[in-house]
Amino acid sequence: MEAPPDNDVLWARSLHFTHRDGTPALQGVSLGVREGEILAVSGPRGSGKTTLLRCLSGLVPAQRGEVWFNSAPVHTMGPMARERLRRDRFGWIDPEPVLVPELNVWENAALPLMLRGTTRRRAKVAAQEWLERLDIGDKARRRPHELKQSERQRACIARALAPAPTVLFADEPTAPLHRADRAHVLRTLTTAARSHGITVVLATHDAETAALADRTVQLLDGRRVRTVHLPPPAETEGRAACSLSA
Repeated sequence: MEAPPDNDVLWARSLHFTHRDGTPALQGVSLGVREGEILAVSGPRGSGKTTLLRCLSGLVPAQRGEVWFNSAPVHTMGPMARERLRRDRFGWIDPEPVLVPELNVWENAALPLMLRGTTRRRAKVAAQEWLERLDIGDKARRRPHELKQSERQRACIARALAPAPTVLFADEPTAPLHRADRAHVLRTLTTAARSHGITVVLATHDAETAALADRTVQLLDGRRVRTVHLPPPAETEGRAACSLSA
């Protein structure tokens, strides 16, 4: 068994997954994700993006292939070990906001920290910080049913970021948001990830969302079809300046 490269926090080789109805979701997908990288997994609906994120995060085991996290073989872990990994090292954002209805907003955002054993006071401070960044700090004591859908999604994003995960898996995280909200939330998410050294694997079918990533992997019918390497902002600006001066 070949070990993954040392500079890849996530590494997958030849992942295969077929749905119960016989539809292939992944057909031999391989990729590596470097520490601190924001990787967009792009493609049309039904291309295998969600299934890939679920396999990489250990939420479901791939039927064939390997997944490694920091040189630990996720594909050989049992259900309990994968659950601990997701709780302690990974964050997850769904396309639709799902919150615990009995808890208020800050308690929902602080829940992963408290499940790790963090004191209620420290968990509340961390949760409140992210709620403020996402412009819903004033809704901290509200219950989920009192919020708009876009506000509930912001609370879910705060919940995913508050524990400072090593890897954040975001499956169409801004799908419920309006265009203006989407841009603000994505900027907050990507800025936070870079400032905190969080690796992000972002599934999206939106080109504008994918453009915020460092690199894009494109899927089509469960296969990886091409990779787009994006130049850093400074390099892009420099080229634009050269073009203008020319």
